[in-house]
Amino acid sequence: LGTEGVAIDLQAVPPVPILMVGLQGSGKTTTTAKLAKRLFEKQKKKVLMASLDTRRPAAMEQLAVLGKQIGVETLPIVAGQTPVQIARRAIEAGRLGGYDVVMLDTAGRTHVDEALMVEVAEVEKAAGPHETLLVVDSLTGQDAVNVARSFTGRVNVTGVVLTRVDGDGRGGAALSMRAVTGKPIKLLGTSEKMDGLEDFHPSRIANRILGMGDIVSLVEKAAESIDAEKGMAIAKRMQAGQFNLDDMGDQLDQMMKLGGMQGLMGMLPGVKNMQKQLAGAMDDKVIKRQRAIIRSMTPWERRNPKEIDGKRRRRIARGSGTQPEDVNKLLKMHRGMADMMKSMGGAGAKRGPMAGLANMFGLGGGMPQPTPEMLAELQKKMPGGLPDKMPSLPPGGLPPGFPGLGGLGGGKLPGLPGFPFGKKK
Repeated sequence: LGTEGVAIDLQAVPPVPILMVGLQGSGKTTTTAKLAKRLFEKQKKKVLMASLDTRRPAAMEQLAVLGKQIGVETLPIVAGQTPVQIARRAIEAGRLGGYDVVMLDTAGRTHVDEALMVEVAEVEKAAGPHETLLVVDSLTGQDAVNVARSFTGRVNVTGVVLTRVDGDGRGGAALSMRAVTGKPIKLLGTSEKMDGLEDFHPSRIANRILGMGDIVSLVEKAAESIDAEKGMAIAKRMQAGQFNLDDMGDQLDQMMKLGGMQGLMGMLPGVKNMQKQLAGAMDDKVIKRQRAIIRSMTPWERRNPKEIDGKRRRRIARGSGTQPEDVNKLLKMHRGMADMMKSMGGAGAKRGPMAGLANMFGLGGGMPQPTPEMLAELQKKMPGGLPDKMPSLPPGGLPPGFPGLGGLGGGKLPGLPGFPFGKKK
C-alpha cells in the first residue's frame, strides 16, 4: 500500500490535462465529475470537462448533466468528431478560456481489447496529459489488478482511483494494486454522491480492511460537512433546554451529510465486524423516514412537540407515508434527547456542560474553580503567602480509613458498594 498518500499533481503550465481511463462501468464518468468538483470547490481551480466517449449512448450528455449539477463547465458537444479531435479541441478551449485544469473522460469497453488500447494511446499522444488516472472497480477483486496491468503496459498511468470502496468487499484489490503495477492509489470513491471521493491514506485503508475503523477520516469529514455556527446555536439551545424538532431535524441532516449511519459506523473501531448484527439499527431508511415525519409537521408543531395530540399525529403520519406508531416513536426519542440535554445544561450550565453531565452521575457538578481574585485574597490572609508548590499526597494515595472520609482508601464510595457514583436510592 505504501507509507504515505500521493496527491493529484497539478504542478504544470495550465491548462493541466488529466486523462481518465478504465473499463466501461467502473465509474469513470462519475469519478471525473467528482474530481472536478473537488478541484473547483477545495482548490479553487477553474475546471473544464470533456467527454471523449463517442460510442456509449448519451455518455456526453451524462457528463454535461453532471457538470450543471456541480457547477463545472463542460466542452460543447460537436457531432461527428473523433476522440482525438475532441481532446485537441478541449485543450485549445482550456487554453483560450483561461482554465487551470482540463479533464478528459475517455471511452471504455466491457473488457480490455486492442481497439480500446489503440484509441487511448492516440488520445494520450494528442493531449499530452500531466496525470493519467486509471479508474478501477474495487469489487472486481483481483480482476482489477489484471486490468491495471493491461493499461500500464500501453499508457503512462500515473495513479489509480478505486471506486465502490464502500461496498461489501474487503479491499483486496487495494492490497495488491500497488505491488503489481507499481502505481500509487491516489483516490477512493466511497459513495455515489458527488462528494464521495477521498484521498488515499495507506494506514487508514489498512485499518478499514482490518475492521479497526478510520477516526481521522471521520473527523476530517465532520470538519468539512458540519456548519459550526449552526452547531453552536443548537448547543446553546440545548443548554437552555430548548431542543425542539427543528433542531433534531438539523442533526439528522448533518448525520446524512457525514454518510448516514452506515458511513459513520464503518469508520468507528470494532463496528465493521458487527455490521450484520446492527443491520436493522444502521438502516439509513430509518433516518429518512424520521426526516419525512418532521417535514410533515407545521412550524408551530415542530416548535411545540408537547402539543401534538392524537389527531395531529394521525395527520402527520398520513402526510409522511408512515404509521402513527412511527410518529409516537419519534416524539418519544425527541423527548428523551431533550430531557438528557436539559439535565446536561441545567443546574451546571454556568460552569459548563460537563458540570451538568457530572450532575447526571450524582457528582454535583464538581468543585468550582477559584478565580485569580480569590487566590490573591487568600494569599494576603495566609502568613507567608501561598507556597510555590502545593504538597503532594503520600506514595500510594490516601491511607485506609483516612479520618472524615469514611475509608475511601478501599476504592469504594459510601452509599452504593462497588459503584463509584452517587448514593443508593
